[in-house]
Amino acid sequence: MGLPLGAALAACGTSGPSRPGAEASSSGAAGAATATYWYLSVQPQEGVRTRAMERFNKANPTGTIEGTTFANDAFKTKIKTAIGAGQAPTLIWGWGGGGLRSYVQAGQVEDLTSWFEENKAVKDRLFDSSFGAATIDGKIYAMPCETMQPIVLYYDKRAFEKINAKPPESWGDIMALVPKFNAAGIAPFSLGGQSRWTNMMWLEFLFDRLGGPEVFQAVFDEEKDAWNNPVAIDALTKMQELIKADGFIKGFSSITADSNADQALLYTGKAAMMLHGGWCYGSMKADGGDFVSGGHLGYMNFPPIEGGKGDPTNTVGNPGQYMSISSKATPEAKEIAKKFFATELVSDTSVKEWVATGAVPIVKGADKEFAASEDKEFLTFVYNIAVNAKTFAQSWDQALSPTAAEVLLDNISKLFQLSITPQEFATNMNAVIGK
Repeated sequence: MGLPLGAALAACGTSGPSRPGAEASSSGAAGAATATYWYLSVQPQEGVRTRAMERFNKANPTGTIEGTTFANDAFKTKIKTAIGAGQAPTLIWGWGGGGLRSYVQAGQVEDLTSWFEENKAVKDRLFDSSFGAATIDGKIYAMPCETMQPIVLYYDKRAFEKINAKPPESWGDIMALVPKFNAAGIAPFSLGGQSRWTNMMWLEFLFDRLGGPEVFQAVFDEEKDAWNNPVAIDALTKMQELIKADGFIKGFSSITADSNADQALLYTGKAAMMLHGGWCYGSMKADGGDFVSGGHLGYMNFPPIEGGKGDPTNTVGNPGQYMSISSKATPEAKEIAKKFFATELVSDTSVKEWVATGAVPIVKGADKEFAASEDKEFLTFVYNIAVNAKTFAQSWDQALSPTAAEVLLDNISKLFQLSITPQEFATNMNAVIGK
């Protein structure tokens, strides 16, 4: 948690988007040994994952991978149930952290430490610190992969032009903009609140900007009564003040992130701003007409809060994704998975395809691909946030155990619906510290 960043990525993870109801399979050649692979559905990310698998299968017809896609929330439920029943896919895609720790404790994933020692060229190709969330008690249980995606404050330049205002440079600016946008008939912020983890991103930044990474670190370290920190109560209070001021689109608690409906509210001009992951850039570019290509999309790191102790370069988000191998898989399937790790998962073609989606791969030297990209400005922005952040913190729901994470998301939902107070939130969360 909260590992500092120099020229490398911190090792953490968070939730990303996907499309509901999208389940599809890609079967290997008849008679071939197969490894199974479940991953998230949403374009353009889904396409990159699928094509990497297809290239691997074409090059390895006697040992192929069979893929199945799921929407984000459906995936979380399905993978947890399958692993608990000892029926996980060969390749277990995820975010590392607390979820991975629970799999390790249950003996459900392979220890990859010796494999990485034998395949140093693979390990050296990735940013060193990306292995933090893949490492449990000194041993590596997951392959870092894909891209780094910090949480970004996106905004519609057209909306700001309509009210003759500038993007916020502080929390005070955010609160001052709320009534101005509402008066103009524009929601200040879009939010897919039904998904819960989207709400969480707000609290992650408020905790950090007010008190630095140490505030949540105390929770992660299982310190008694950690959620009752005065900084935490202040952050929770500020969150509800924004909600009570109509800072978010009406009905946000019934809007889903899986459907990308929150993104659509931004690029169609119904909302002025949106706090969301770096993955949204590619989605908005693909679905938002001329919103991105026409230069209407603005983006920035979350602004500081007056009097806060947190470093404004800090970020939270998704510095990489993680892929483990099921300990219950056959020896043949495990070997297929390891070959995939060493080849197509981190190939030059995959790196170029991730860059083409407007994302920054975690592979060293990937930034050399930016120059030829029409998304060079955004890619450089994301890269600079990640490598210059004093802290790139792990998403709360991935840092905590699955049990504590579910209680967290439930209480965040209640906090945003104003059905519990900040103090009640803290009390409820203190009850599951260490569980």
